[in-house]
Amino acid sequence: MARMSEFEGQVAIVTGAAGGVGREVVRLLHDAGASVVAEDLSPAVAELESADGRIVAVEGDVAQADTARAAVSAALERFGRLDILVNNAARFLMKSILDTSDEEWDGLLATNVRGVFVHSREALPHLSQRDAASIVNLASISGLIGLPQQAAYCATKGAIVQLTRQLAVEFAPQGVRVNAVAPGAIETPFLLDALEGAPNKDEVLAGIAASHPLGRNSHPAEIAEIVVFLASPKAGFVTGAIVPADGGFTAQ
Repeated sequence: MARMSEFEGQVAIVTGAAGGVGREVVRLLHDAGASVVAEDLSPAVAELESADGRIVAVEGDVAQADTARAAVSAALERFGRLDILVNNAARFLMKSILDTSDEEWDGLLATNVRGVFVHSREALPHLSQRDAASIVNLASISGLIGLPQQAAYCATKGAIVQLTRQLAVEFAPQGVRVNAVAPGAIETPFLLDALEGAPNKDEVLAGIAASHPLGRNSHPAEIAEIVVFLASPKAGFVTGAIVPADGGFTAQ
């Protein structure tokens, strides 16, 4: 019962809401009493709208400031406030720097980093008006360590790690907590699509799982639970933290 009312009356924006982790975050926040603006580039985000009217879909490119403004406007116009921002939207690229084009580099930075930037910039004036508010960013183990064939992706996730820390320090006096989750491999279309076309896809997937000391990849719901915890009052004294959720990968 406590969980059901944990976010009662609060309003959240979740980017990348149509994907595996995003959908789970939306579901958990809604089940715990929050109203949610679910944002995604995919039209499938409309499927998340709820009969009770507490989930509203916004379709748009996360990298565009207009999309961030539309999401914040939807929160304020439909629900009257904004308490939580979850910057989840991202793209992946598995390529050596030698094979990465200018367009691929710029595109990945736009989605993964500028998306966090424009949404945080748009949301923070409103988050700062609350007694307690929270931003949770989705980083990655790729932002904590170097990994082969991930030059652009590692760079974007490293940027998110540092932006998380910087915003946490700057906005702590206004009561806004800013944290990030750094997952290892998650079994979602995000990962599976990256392996599409590989001649030994199943073997590669098994190898990725085996590289985690727990011997498996994570599931979207596991990561979503950590995101929601960081957004909750239970994490009220946690800010500027980068929480690895990687099955022990970075402990090796």
